[in-house]
Amino acid sequence: MTAPVMMVLGTASSVGKSVLVTALCRIATWYGLRVAPFKAQNMSNNAAVTLDGGEIARSTAVQAAAARIEPTVEMNPILIKPEGHRRSQIIVEGRPWRTLDALDFWQRKEMLWNVVTRNLDALRARYDLVIAEGAGSPVELNLKAGDIVNMRVATYAQARVVLVGDIDTGGIFAQLLGTLMLLEPEERALVRGLIVNRFRGDPALFEEGVRILEQRSGLPVLGVVPWIEDLRVAEEDAVALERGSNTPNAGLTIAVVHLPAIANFDDFDPLARESGVMVRYITRPDEMANAAAVILPGTKHTLAARRWLRERGFDTALRRFPGAIVGICGGYQLLGERISDPAGVEGQGGEEPGLGVLPVETIFSSEKRTVRISAQAHAPWASSGLLEGYEIHMGRTRAIREERPLLTIVCRSGQPTHESDGHISTDGRIWGCYMHGIFANDEFRRAWLRSLGWYSTGAPAPPTDPYDHLARHVAAALGEGVVERLLQAP
Repeated sequence: MTAPVMMVLGTASSVGKSVLVTALCRIATWYGLRVAPFKAQNMSNNAAVTLDGGEIARSTAVQAAAARIEPTVEMNPILIKPEGHRRSQIIVEGRPWRTLDALDFWQRKEMLWNVVTRNLDALRARYDLVIAEGAGSPVELNLKAGDIVNMRVATYAQARVVLVGDIDTGGIFAQLLGTLMLLEPEERALVRGLIVNRFRGDPALFEEGVRILEQRSGLPVLGVVPWIEDLRVAEEDAVALERGSNTPNAGLTIAVVHLPAIANFDDFDPLARESGVMVRYITRPDEMANAAAVILPGTKHTLAARRWLRERGFDTALRRFPGAIVGICGGYQLLGERISDPAGVEGQGGEEPGLGVLPVETIFSSEKRTVRISAQAHAPWASSGLLEGYEIHMGRTRAIREERPLLTIVCRSGQPTHESDGHISTDGRIWGCYMHGIFANDEFRRAWLRSLGWYSTGAPAPPTDPYDHLARHVAAALGEGVVERLLQAP
């Protein structure tokens, strides 16, 4: 039996499609459905690693977690990772395929359609329901002929489509009604209803708006979803960082440098969720003032990030910074003394001196490492517990003087091993490593924060499942009858 497909399309990028799919995946499990997420093509440097070492979008892995299943490459068969200068690394079925500029990729999209349908068909054969997600707008008329992610997927699967608009950005009527107007009749026939997302205030104040939308569209408004504070679900891409944070400027401040092509910035969400901690994304050295620590995150283009840091004046500022300095993945590479890309793995390649605060050097190679790992930390403030995380990188980093590894990796891709990773200064103030997700380990995170002078401003909140929290919020906005019709639950 082939499973039905429900599809969430948006009027634009960043209207909340990924979050709604996450919520619907969890809601489907409440009805006893075996459900899987699907996004044919994603563009993001926020990535995750599957059990077999495949690379997919982080947002899809989050949706799989909400569905209570392991993520697989079938759920996101094409991932585009921008490197800057209109070039992107194309990940196909979990593995690097080619690095192309925008025009080259556009010309090759048709050959990837079989990849999309093959993986969608595989999911439909194994699950009771597939909840698919579109990308951007389905009616970019100059791009629609090459569509392999929006209405072409919906038409292929004869999906039950819902169209989502973001009222917080304004123009909700133009968003929803304009999108419907530009759909072809056979495409519009697949749309079951509209969702107004991110409403601030009392939804009752939008009752007239609901009536207008329903009268003009001839479709039901399935729900007005209120703005969600404390989402606690990883964002899809770095557009979320541009919206800023409403966190008050109080307590311990950690500055994260917003590098070009920033990657896996959700590494720092666990820090931001601690009481008495503020995570601030910065682009200028003067914004490091009063921070207890500065973190250099991952980036898809390390050499370009290195030049950006120098041009912005971060070199001197970081060397003079008295607090803790941390580098994760590409940020770890930047903290070293030399970064070399002789084969042009990232862009044009070349060589740059690093920031020089750790005695390591990095050489890039074409082999990409995407693995889940378990490790033991070696730091004066670290606990003895085992850390869980993952690696996604193409560079290899080695010590060029004394070796002081931060981690000993004891398991890689499920296989026992004994390997060193990272480096830590003798006083423990400066360190870096390749492990993404390191701050998701509670004991490690809190021990590091305490070494910076942090103390919790209150008792830890009882643990709650963020996916249940989100799903209850969305289910209440849609109503039980709407949810059952969308999911076709028994």
